[in-house]
Amino acid sequence: MRIVSSSFKPPWWLSNRQAQTIFPSLPWSYRDRPAIRRESLELPDGDVTAVDWAQTGEDLSPDAPTLVILHGLESSSDSAYARMLMRAAIDRHWRCCVLHFRDCGDYRNRLPRRYHAGETNDIRHFLATLRRQQYRGPVMAAGYSLGGNVLLKYLGETRADTPLAAAVAVCVPLDLHKCAEALNKGFSKVYQRYLLKYMKLSVTRKFDRHTAAFDWDRAMRATTFAEFDDAVTAPLHGFAGMADYYDRCSSGQYLKHIATPTLIINARDDPFMSPGVIPREDELSDSVLLEISDTGGHVGFIDGGTPWRPRFYLPTRLFEFLAPFAAPG
Repeated sequence: MRIVSSSFKPPWWLSNRQAQTIFPSLPWSYRDRPAIRRESLELPDGDVTAVDWAQTGEDLSPDAPTLVILHGLESSSDSAYARMLMRAAIDRHWRCCVLHFRDCGDYRNRLPRRYHAGETNDIRHFLATLRRQQYRGPVMAAGYSLGGNVLLKYLGETRADTPLAAAVAVCVPLDLHKCAEALNKGFSKVYQRYLLKYMKLSVTRKFDRHTAAFDWDRAMRATTFAEFDDAVTAPLHGFAGMADYYDRCSSGQYLKHIATPTLIINARDDPFMSPGVIPREDELSDSVLLEISDTGGHVGFIDGGTPWRPRFYLPTRLFEFLAPFAAPG
């Protein structure tokens, strides 16, 4: 079967989808901060971005597995989900890094552009760079939310022509149109307002009304993701408009072309999307396993512990899937 039910169960004290979504962002939910080493990644078009490597405290063999993490919208290596996955990799003696999208975190890129949900050139270039650096061990990738969309689109574009041995994608907006609609309904509007605030702040750090290659006033007036993407994301990255951007970059249409063993984990109660984004089995390739949970929220998946020492489902489940592909060769 290509679609299976998840074994994830929320604890009694955190069963609400909004609570599952918000809780991991609270400062006490996950305090561990692995030491990181930052590298600049020069990109083929003359731009630059940042790669944060988890410091293992020991020299690893060139044959050790490498895990590349792709973060979500306006996120970075500082997010709780990235930090807990880095810690899980360190504990297993894997190399691990977060490849930042352009202009994300506290790292500014050079060119008058940022990032979007379909930008696959940067991960393609980075994976080729890893091979040139003679990391001989298997390379795997994990993408969260927007990063998951980028990862799945990349896998579908490259088919069998990728160095990745396996991949996982979590809470993926497989249909950008439907996700934009979902975020404009009910309590989900709160997340939309919050993220739009930071998206506009990021834009103002890089542009002003005189240097922006888009309609500045329209961008600052945007109240929905669709409006912002139509005003900023699309013109900044060569799309005809929001509809063209969403049409070309929604990763759901690429799933049937994926040749790399891939696990996708989505929740039916994810407030960033609707159940309508979940594909049918005939839309998946034989290499894709889609795990669906009734609960979990958006990149939440807290499955036990206490409010002061919660237990997280995703790191264990992701490594459970990836571990069989970690042997050299």
